[in-house]
Amino acid sequence: MPRVLAIDYGGKRTGIAVTDPFQIIASGLTTVPSKELIPFLKKYFEQEEVERIIIGEPKNWDDTDTHATPLVEACIKDLKKNFPQMPITKVDERYTSKMARQSMLESGMKKKDRRNKALVDEIAATIMLQEWLGRA
Repeated sequence: MPRVLAIDYGGKRTGIAVTDPFQIIASGLTTVPSKELIPFLKKYFEQEEVERIIIGEPKNWDDTDTHATPLVEACIKDLKKNFPQMPITKVDERYTSKMARQSMLESGMKKKDRRNKALVDEIAATIMLQEWLGRA
């Protein structure tokens, strides 16, 4: 079975998570500089079968757009241009970064490691994907 890939897109970095081939478990894959996302995905899609991309949609608590919403919309446009056959699903990403930090704290990670923003982004993408799997 093909995988599902999740993107936590940011202005500088993008966290990426994927499912196992049976689409049961979400795991962090990596964090890449946002400007390198498309080349990374092209290479990844050559090696792995992916049936869908989910991407975090930044919204405020009152459902209004955030400062990051236009960045994500531009990323979606770029994804559609480069991977026209790939379905893209937007999902609510509110609180995923906060949940990622809490998860890091609860797992006993050292303070220095919890400051690693790239790891926070990767874990946030994993949380987003696991929540999506629970609803799918």
